Amino acid sequence: MNSIGNTFRLTTFGESHGPAVGGVLDGCPAGKVLDLAFIQQELLRRRDGDVPSPLTTARHEADRIEWLSGLYQGRTLGTPIAFLVRNQDCRPADYGQLQDCFRPGHADYTYQQKYGHRDPRGGGRASGRETVARVIAGAIAKQLLLTQGISFSTTIRGRQIACTILGLPAGVGDPVFDRLNARLGFAMLSIPSAMAFAVGDPADSYQLPPDQFPDAWQPQGTADRLTLTNHCGGIQGGISNGMPVVFHVGFHAPVTHPEGMTCRRADGSLVSVAPHGRHDRDHITRLPVIVEAMAALTVADLIALT
Repeated sequence: MNSIGNTFRLTTFGESHGPAVGGVLDGCPAGKVLDLAFIQQELLRRRDGDVPSPLTTARHEADRIEWLSGLYQGRTLGTPIAFLVRNQDCRPADYGQLQDCFRPGHADYTYQQKYGHRDPRGGGRASGRETVARVIAGAIAKQLLLTQGISFSTTIRGRQIACTILGLPAGVGDPVFDRLNARLGFAMLSIPSAMAFAVGDPADSYQLPPDQFPDAWQPQGTADRLTLTNHCGGIQGGISNGMPVVFHVGFHAPVTHPEGMTCRRADGSLVSVAPHGRHDRDHITRLPVIVEAMAALTVADLIALT
């Protein structure tokens, strides 16, 4: 599956070192004015700013969006919004040494086993480069949701991103299999390097004893301050209760190390490889905007956009 969402649906395409990455977003209402500069700024957040960090990749992409359909004079047409971002700083030759061997902890091996053929250039579809389209579509979703008073914020806590959704009314989500927390977990765990998902404020609320976990009612509570605490993270029975929705996503560290790694060849033998490609040494600062984007896409798909 390369698509997420039912009524507000994103399909992404492209590989890390292919000609371009991009997406098609369907279900956006017509007549909405989009701030294209804001969308471009969200891509800058994903790059972790204009100044290269010693911890992030030395690959420098301008990430200029080309809008192919669905917009006219800055307004949405109600038709599919298609866009692409060209890959301009590619060095596919850097990955020649990985053509016939698999990095430990990476998707090289599993892609090969599933498909019998893979794109070794920068990891292909398994690369974080694929998240460009998510951020663009998520920035559109954020603007639509903001008109309904719904906003998103994130903080970094070690290798964990905490996300808060403000303004989500009570009643969003469905019981049993289509719970709001299940949909959020599905979206978050689709992000490359995501390893863990938990709902609640704080993240370990589920470890509280039975007499401490229930959120006591707020005396004379309002719709947005219904309870004294928010251990449930604003979700009960899979449905939002009007309190801030709070969840946490844990990520593993980058697995490609330029200093050298022991890789596995297709014949089963092991070989030491010092990858020549440009890789993040730590990508945690680039992840908050991606988490927000996936949360926005999820919420936009669950509520009636107007």
